[in-house]
Amino acid sequence: MKKLLFIINTMGQAGAEKALVELLKKLNSMDKYELSLYTIIPCGELFKAVPENVHILNKRIYTYSVVSFKGRLVIIHEIVRAFFYKLTGFRQLRFLIGNIKEQKASGGRLQYDKLFWRLLAEGRPGLKENYDLAVAYIEGAATYFLADKVKAFKKAAFVHIDYERAGYKPLMDRDCYSKMDRIYVVSKGVGKKFCDIYPEYREKVRLFRNLLNKEEIIEKANTGTGFTDDFDGIRLVTVGRLHYQKGYDIAIKALARMVGDGYKVRWYVIGEGAERAKLEKLIREHRVENSFILMGKKDNPYPYVKQADIYVHATRYEGKSIAIEEAQILGKAIAASDCTGNSEQIVSGHDGVLFPLTVDNIVKELKWLIDNPKIRDKYEKNTRVKTFEFTKDIEDMLSMIN
Repeated sequence: MKKLLFIINTMGQAGAEKALVELLKKLNSMDKYELSLYTIIPCGELFKAVPENVHILNKRIYTYSVVSFKGRLVIIHEIVRAFFYKLTGFRQLRFLIGNIKEQKASGGRLQYDKLFWRLLAEGRPGLKENYDLAVAYIEGAATYFLADKVKAFKKAAFVHIDYERAGYKPLMDRDCYSKMDRIYVVSKGVGKKFCDIYPEYREKVRLFRNLLNKEEIIEKANTGTGFTDDFDGIRLVTVGRLHYQKGYDIAIKALARMVGDGYKVRWYVIGEGAERAKLEKLIREHRVENSFILMGKKDNPYPYVKQADIYVHATRYEGKSIAIEEAQILGKAIAASDCTGNSEQIVSGHDGVLFPLTVDNIVKELKWLIDNPKIRDKYEKNTRVKTFEFTKDIEDMLSMIN
């Protein structure tokens, strides 16, 4: 049997991790491959969803949410352990300082988590076994670890995000992609953005779209209670971690204006993250405590998405949103910002609307959708016919070793 290894940063309940679980299930059903999984930070709820036959290489795993108190303790422990492993942290101080200076010089936001990925990758022993194919299923630590610490006949890396806007730099990557035989991107826009930074790897780039289990999502949406409040207005729902990328600061201002204009509407956000305190303050400042609801993480968000009148995804940047695809599976009209990834998932005027990310545009498009229920019905009908089966993408990956 061919030996396949997949590496990922965490197993938290996020888009890339969900897609990896579905890929592992597909490969496991073929009964042709010996599958292994290694996680840089061995924490996350989705360990519970990994097929039984997949060999998890981490000596110990934790099924806490990565945004919970216990999950954060695991992350801190892994960072500290990596820092002192063969004095990795001390050797990397110049590298860390250099990247911080470069981020400041470019005028971008400092993204310290990206800097820690290199520390976490280097501050651990490599894997001893040889693999036929090893895949880093996400950018950052997983890709760095694959490049430097794994022996394999073929290597492939995945990119799920608008690479430059997410805070990655060639100085940070240290030529890791030169060691990859293929580089898989989850959307054409992600591929273009990646090749803008790395034109020398254009020939290695292939499209590999996210895999989703449509039947399972529909089944989960039909279980549980969903909303229990007695609100009878328009429900807007967004699923995503509380992060600057997701644009909630702009969404809060937009909702405040809509409420001020007399619209009976609530915006529910399902997810958790480091920006909670900042967003709660903004919610109070705009006096929308009863209208913009931070619901926290939900193990099963699908009943809430199913009951939404409109699914909103107003993000600053994206790779390809699994949350949008899940909402489409549940037949929702989508309102989303016009950015990388989102623009490939929605045909504006056919199954949703796309807009430049400003308060004015969010207000304008949401008011239009609220005032035109027949248009929403048309969009909902069109989302239900989308497909999320991409067998040729899997065949392309397996062709590397078959």
